Amino acid sequence: MKVIAVIPAYNEAATIRDVASRALAELEDVIVVDDGSTDDTAAALADLPLMLISNPANLGKGASLWRGFAVALAHGADAVVTLDGDAQHRPEDIPRLIATAGEYPGRIIIGARLWDKGKVPPLRYFGNRFANFWVAWAAGCAVSDSQSGFRLYPASLLKKVRVAHGPTARFAFESEILIEAGRAGVRSVAVPIAAIYPPNARASHYRSAVDTARIVRMIAWKLFTRGFDLPALVRSLNPAKT
Repeated sequence: MKVIAVIPAYNEAATIRDVASRALAELEDVIVVDDGSTDDTAAALADLPLMLISNPANLGKGASLWRGFAVALAHGADAVVTLDGDAQHRPEDIPRLIATAGEYPGRIIIGARLWDKGKVPPLRYFGNRFANFWVAWAAGCAVSDSQSGFRLYPASLLKKVRVAHGPTARFAFESEILIEAGRAGVRSVAVPIAAIYPPNARASHYRSAVDTARIVRMIAWKLFTRGFDLPALVRSLNPAKT
């Protein structure tokens, strides 16, 4: 199975070289999508044997991931691993996601941090659990850590899924792809990972009011258009079926 890593990066000069170098130690093919950074993100990667894609402006995480997916598929990827450029994910865990994908072919594999509850800030833990409930309901199946960006996507899903990925999608993209996958019968499997918050990482790009509103609006519309689908809610509360 050919697995390619896609790492979206926006002003990640402090951490991106370390993340990309460690990803290259696990996978032969790594793609970094520089999302219009205004710092030295691109320069930090100058001599690494990876593919660097540069967005003409800051288009958001969703657009960056979508561009990375397209390039990975064009290079024959059977699966794509995504991880963030701020060092919150351990590239050394990539083989664990790949091994789980071998056990559950065709599913999304999510590196889930919520088992590491003691290391997740309480407000963030509550927000993630809250988001999990609504994303799972809209998807019609249980979801662990719907906000984790450390995932393995099968190429078969990426070739057929249709998800909003323009500049307005941003952080809603990763929630919507889980919803559309669930509705297409593609469920997710969780792999427990550590919750890491590096002291040298930049402040989160997530804008609480705006980005939360985008996610809520997207989920509300999907539920509304299906009449709030109570059978889907029941299915989402049964983790044994994931």
